[in-house]
This record gives sequence, structure tokens and C-alpha cells, in this order.
Amino acid sequence: MDNNKHFEQLAEIRSLMEKSSRFISLSGLSGILAGTYALIGAFIARKHIKNSENYHEFIEGYSSIYRTDLTDYQFFIALGFGVMALSLINGFILTRRRARDVQQKIWDKAAWRMLINMAIPMAAGGLFCAILLHHGYIGMVAPATLLFYGLALLNGSKYTLDTIRHLGIAEIALGLIAAFDIGNGLFYWAAGFGVLHILYGARMWWKFERK
Repeated sequence: MDNNKHFEQLAEIRSLMEKSSRFISLSGLSGILAGTYALIGAFIARKHIKNSENYHEFIEGYSSIYRTDLTDYQFFIALGFGVMALSLINGFILTRRRARDVQQKIWDKAAWRMLINMAIPMAAGGLFCAILLHHGYIGMVAPATLLFYGLALLNGSKYTLDTIRHLGIAEIALGLIAAFDIGNGLFYWAAGFGVLHILYGARMWWKFERK
């Protein structure tokens, strides 16, 4: 009986330590919604590319920004920010609700550490993608976003659930594969930000949130 009591106390201490050092309030449902938005965004982008005068340049993966209609770039940037904004808004709302359920502050030290460690690779990736666009290597943008996003997840995973680490590794692997298949970058982008997010979110919901 004493041994069982000690094990229970150790388990409780371990749980408290994990809550203080890891951000465990991430919502699986927010991952599912983010993936859904990404798939919708990819579908809209595909329709736009098919109707664009620069269709062949997008498929080939190279298009000089100085001789291409800038409305295409503006459209894709606006679409990307729209998808990201919807994902972040829903993510914040659902994660805040999840934080209440597990009795954790949404902006604790673990959350800030996770965000800072993710922000560095994300910022570097954003600048790198801008450089790629400047030089006309549009076909490398999709692989680069997947790679840097995966690195960001991997870098921030030590402050949250292990599922994020697995998602990061999958995104990196997909980005490397996409780099060898430039003409289908949008497909890999949809697979990485859409399908993988839905699978990750479903796994999170099933494992931690299902009642």
C-alpha cells in the first residue's frame, strides 16, 4: 500500500513538473481546422494558376518577378495570409478553451519558450522565401515553406507535446521530397499544411481531448 501511495505521489509530481515545463494546451480541433483551411486555399490557388497567363511558368517553377504580372504574386500572398489568419484565430480560441480544461495558463513560460523557438526558423524561412521570389525561383517556395515550418515545429517541440515533433519531422521529409518535384509544389504544400495537419489534429483530439 505504501509503495502504491509513493508511486501515485511521484506520478502527481511528474504531472505537475510537465505542466510547468511544457505547453500542453494545444487543441487538436484547431489542427483539423487549419488543415481544412489549407486544403481550401490550395484548391483556390490551383484554380487561379490554371486561369493565369503565367500557367507554364508556375508549372516549370521559374518566373522572374520583373517580367511576371504582379497580381499573381499579390493574390497568392493575400490568400496565404488569409489562410494563416483564419488558422491563428481559430487556434487561439480553441487553445484558450483547451487551456481552461486542463487548468493551464495560455501565456505561461512554456508557451512563450515554444513560440520564441518556433518564431526564429519561421522568420528565417519567410525571408528566405522572399529571396527565392526575388530571384524568380517560385518552384522552391513550397519546399522551403515546408522545410522551415518543420524545423520550427521541431525546435519548439521540446516545450510542448511530442506529437508536434513527429509532425515537424514529417513536414521536413515532405519538403525534401517536394524539392525534387518542383512542378507539383502546390500538391506537396496541400499535403503538408492540409492533410498532415488534419491527421495531427485528429490524433491529438483522439489522444487528449476525446471524452
